[in-house]
Amino acid sequence: MRILIAPALLSLLLTAPPLCAQVTFGSSGEEGEPFRRQEWRVPSPDTGMAAHALLFRPRGAGPFRLAVIAHASTQNGLRRAQMPQPEYRALTADLVARGFAVLVPERLGHGATGGRYVEDQGGCDEADYARSARATADEISLAMDYLRKQDFIRKDAATVIGHSAGGWGALALANADPKAVSAIITFAPGRGGHANDEPNRICAPHTLLAAAVEFGKAARIPVTWLVATNDSYFAPAFSQRLVEAFRGGGGKVDFRILPAVGSEGHWMIETEAGVKAASSDLARALSLPKPIATRP
Repeated sequence: MRILIAPALLSLLLTAPPLCAQVTFGSSGEEGEPFRRQEWRVPSPDTGMAAHALLFRPRGAGPFRLAVIAHASTQNGLRRAQMPQPEYRALTADLVARGFAVLVPERLGHGATGGRYVEDQGGCDEADYARSARATADEISLAMDYLRKQDFIRKDAATVIGHSAGGWGALALANADPKAVSAIITFAPGRGGHANDEPNRICAPHTLLAAAVEFGKAARIPVTWLVATNDSYFAPAFSQRLVEAFRGGGGKVDFRILPAVGSEGHWMIETEAGVKAASSDLARALSLPKPIATRP
């Protein structure tokens, strides 16, 4: 007799942590290729779970500046559970060549990390984008702060690079200490794109814009905001509105529209062509820009 498992239960089983697992952090394997690739476990908001991560770094003992890459996400639980470990190979190669150690953590509710999806934005009509961004930002911060405790990582001048939902979370980190985080780079940041899997449709765009204003009010770190001409999740015209909302709150943004990349520009960060197109913008953002003065 076959036993049928409902999709919701299957998602729960795929993302549930192992029973009686002991939580340990740090490296969990030998270094390999490319770029001293090594698996790590880093803290997550769930104290009973470690987030899976990949670490890449240049040759030598360091200390190296740290770059943390925050990946995209989806509201679809089964798709999250099946996500492969993110690597962003072309971007990682570029950053290591510039002397950075690069951490790519896989957040809760995704792939091998599994666990509860703490970034849930809610339904389309009542999406809470500010809350979901802060949840993503907390996960980025936990991973980043843990790596900064390592002897081979500098304690200052880290860079956060976010893609899509990861970039949206990075915007919520623009209020961090400018000495600890020198720059934030986002590739098509946002949430709610491709509503119901339809290109150029966004859930509750007014709520997304309101959250951008909120993040801009607290911003202390300059943001480089990149979007491809052929991005159908957060098209340049809508991305421009988000940028203006962030600036309207007081945030400092260098907004760039890049040429079309492949058939869907939203994934440009994952391709060699996309990273090449963004190369000059990356160089400018990574050159230790002057932080925004602290507001009284």
